[in-house]
Amino acid sequence: MGAANVIPGVSGGTIALITGIFERLINAIKNINLTAARLLFKGEWSLFAQHIDLSFLILVFLGIGTAIISLAKLLEFLFFNYPVFVWAFFFGLVLASVWFVGKTVKKWHTGSVLSLLAGAIIAASISIMSPASENEAIWYLFICGIVAMCSMILPGLSGSFVLILMGNYQLVMIQAVSQFRLDILIPVGAGAVIGLLAFSHVLSWLLKRFPDSTIALLTGFIMGSLGILWPWKRAITETFGDKVKVISYDWYWPTMDFNFWMAGFLFLAGIAAIYLTEHLAQSKPEK
Repeated sequence: MGAANVIPGVSGGTIALITGIFERLINAIKNINLTAARLLFKGEWSLFAQHIDLSFLILVFLGIGTAIISLAKLLEFLFFNYPVFVWAFFFGLVLASVWFVGKTVKKWHTGSVLSLLAGAIIAASISIMSPASENEAIWYLFICGIVAMCSMILPGLSGSFVLILMGNYQLVMIQAVSQFRLDILIPVGAGAVIGLLAFSHVLSWLLKRFPDSTIALLTGFIMGSLGILWPWKRAITETFGDKVKVISYDWYWPTMDFNFWMAGFLFLAGIAAIYLTEHLAQSKPEK
């Protein structure tokens, strides 16, 4: 998940769904509630840790942090020198995940098919939307926090990309962070916390009440993000202070040269990586 968050246009939620920990992660976050607070303040550490699945959350977020720190420079180097190869690998990885996640839908019916199409259309539409203008209103910053955090845990959606579309990427991620502007960070942070806790309840309820349609919707989100991952594209960027951020892409068809065949090999390697991950997940001994 940490590696995915480093890659532009890839969501950590996609990796959580592929590796089979998505529902457990959502339920663990959902359980950070008043009951957890009561157990914590009463000093019942064991029950608190069990209630929120603390060891699981620690391992997941430790892994995310480790990957971000260790892979950020490597991926930056690879994207700068071999962008087509990197995109080809992740295109194969995410394309294969559409199949492996989609096949977990136990019964395809009208609702699940419509959910799949809706997810794909929403994700694809977000990837081609034009950015809005910057807005410092407190209510809008609060909404930005909610939407960005929800998109970070949804497969196929990138939180930073959504902030760009909402027009507040420079304001929140650059100006507010670098200048430690609490008038910006507090409403955004409040929205992010409330959005994460509330949205985890919604997702948990949907996964229990409508499992097939929900997984189909999430599969659609992944499918709709494939356009961003297409290897042969030119980035359309915008400068935010001293940072250059991709806001859209200009796609094109490849030429049949050495780079094409190498990209094809890495595309297959991405598919193989997901197949191996799925195989290892299924071969785990039952507790």
